[in-house]
Amino acid sequence: MDRQDQFSAEEVKYLKLLSKRFPTIQTVSSEIINLRAILDLPKGTEHFMSDLHGEHEAFLHILNNCSGVIREKVDIVFGNSVFDDERASLATLIYYPEEKLEKIKEEVPNLHQWYRVTLHRLIEVCRWVSSKYTRSKVRKALPSDFAYIIDELLHTNYDARNKEQYYNKIIDTIVDIDRADAFIIALATLIKRLAVDPLHVVGDIFDRGPRADVIMDLLEQHHSVDIQWGNHDILWMGAAAGSEACIANVLNNSLKYANLDMIESGYGISLRPLVTFAQETYQGDCSCFTPKVSSQQKYNSNDIVLDSKLHKAIVVIQFKLEGQIIRRNPEYRMEDRLLLDKINYEAKTVRIGGVDYPIRDWDFPTIDPKDPYALTEREREVMDQLKSSFLHSEKLQRHVRFLYSAGALYKCYNSNLLYHGCIPMEEDGSFTKMEIGGQVVSGRGLMDQAEKMARNAFFSRFESPEKLKGQDFMWYMWCGPNSPLFGKDRMTTFERYLVEDKASWEEHKNPYYKYTVHGDACRRILEEFGLNPEVSHIVNGHVPVKTKDGENPVKADGKLIVIDGGFCRAYQKTTGIAGYTLIYNSYGMRLISHGPFTSVQQAIEDNQDILSTSKIFEVLDRRCTVEYTDTGADIKEQIESLKKLLDAYRTGIIKEAEH
Repeated sequence: MDRQDQFSAEEVKYLKLLSKRFPTIQTVSSEIINLRAILDLPKGTEHFMSDLHGEHEAFLHILNNCSGVIREKVDIVFGNSVFDDERASLATLIYYPEEKLEKIKEEVPNLHQWYRVTLHRLIEVCRWVSSKYTRSKVRKALPSDFAYIIDELLHTNYDARNKEQYYNKIIDTIVDIDRADAFIIALATLIKRLAVDPLHVVGDIFDRGPRADVIMDLLEQHHSVDIQWGNHDILWMGAAAGSEACIANVLNNSLKYANLDMIESGYGISLRPLVTFAQETYQGDCSCFTPKVSSQQKYNSNDIVLDSKLHKAIVVIQFKLEGQIIRRNPEYRMEDRLLLDKINYEAKTVRIGGVDYPIRDWDFPTIDPKDPYALTEREREVMDQLKSSFLHSEKLQRHVRFLYSAGALYKCYNSNLLYHGCIPMEEDGSFTKMEIGGQVVSGRGLMDQAEKMARNAFFSRFESPEKLKGQDFMWYMWCGPNSPLFGKDRMTTFERYLVEDKASWEEHKNPYYKYTVHGDACRRILEEFGLNPEVSHIVNGHVPVKTKDGENPVKADGKLIVIDGGFCRAYQKTTGIAGYTLIYNSYGMRLISHGPFTSVQQAIEDNQDILSTSKIFEVLDRRCTVEYTDTGADIKEQIESLKKLLDAYRTGIIKEAEH
């Protein structure tokens, strides 16, 4: 066989491009050796979190303490040599270096000695967390100001007599020239970065918590994060894309929980048009729309009265806009949600499912019984102004672009399938078939097509048919009966506001939740996504786990792990805890349950950490190395390509570059 026939024309073309990076046999050989060595390193530590719901302070702390891993590492390194209170203080210093340093300076008499001891200890912790990575990867993570010094200290064998003095002199010099604070901050940042790689957020960054925008700022800065969109995330994404129904729902949720700081201060969205309209239009009793104010919020009676009017105004607009979407998308099959035309104003009732229910509020001056889903001229003006504010909020648009770039509806990673809600199923356990964008899809196909529609909503040409259809579908994913993010047959918003009889409030979960407590259904889902059900898991959020009632988050013989543990304060009475972190490292999987978070100030002043409890539920037969990860699969492909390039050099198909 002619040596030219050993590779196709396309392969030769690719290998010539590859030769630009590796121009000689020596450079190719070195890279193969390096890559092969990486395959034998332990895999990185993955963290999975979900349902953050805007609880920014708790999330910040868990991000800083790496779900308790930092304290674990400190205890491993110094458990037998340093007192517990000193270890707690060292851990807090890593979490909040700038704030803790200020307090230390007020309390420590011999600051120079404290600096020397602390720097030695931080370097030891840093050495420990960096040990599973290549020197090259650690170098890339080093802060630029101290890259050379940290690299030297991490890789100096200071027990050796010839390097001990060298090591100590570096530390002394850092202290003597007043760079200790900056160096401590740099080391703390590096430790936290190396402790988690990567972070998976399995949906619902947004909702009732105070500042989801702060969480988004933190995630944007994270070195390695991916996001699986939740139902509340998709609602905000739809609002940022220009869906008026999504905007109305976002404002409804914010007013319902009296959470306007993020809207006005966080994203700079003015509610003035809505305020003026609501005050002019709704003069009577709006008690059905009284916001739910928590004990932590500062609200007076006048604020509550005003917000009730705003709340009613936007809810009425929401019902109208949703009716318009349902009417122009008959394939959604949501006609049962058309209720404004079912109100009998004389009898003060509404017909739902063939039953006439008394209605709690019938003062709707903007609803025309002959055309109930049409916005009035003033309502149209309000929505135009609100839509403009959402579209022109620089911070919101940046955050949503990040959600698109770092996120998706689902992710397959290292043999795990991550998604927020569900894979819609029928009562017989089969995957639901649904028409989306002119295609009938189910299972993975449904998820893929739904994601395509979500991207069309934001990225398609302004007012194109694809964009408008996509915007409607973003709203459907929020509350539609076959939405993979909602997971119920209907959202009874109208009933919960206006009907006293709770029988009308009933919402039925998708059969998915009935079937996935059993291993067979989970195995079918994993196979649907091309994963091996013998070794793979589903990581799921969305539904709070009632830990206090004995519910186990690990279901279906270990195939399904539900990690919604109640970060949101409102859910903590249901769950009995304040959130989960799933940790998957080279040894196996464990679930960390977190206690409630008090405050950053208390953490700094009293070294008070979140009380976390670890439960190991899967131990690997052998320590997992990079070779058996998705990264390992990519590296193996690179090695094979490099071997082909090596052959091409040796056979003369491609010439080495001249030295």
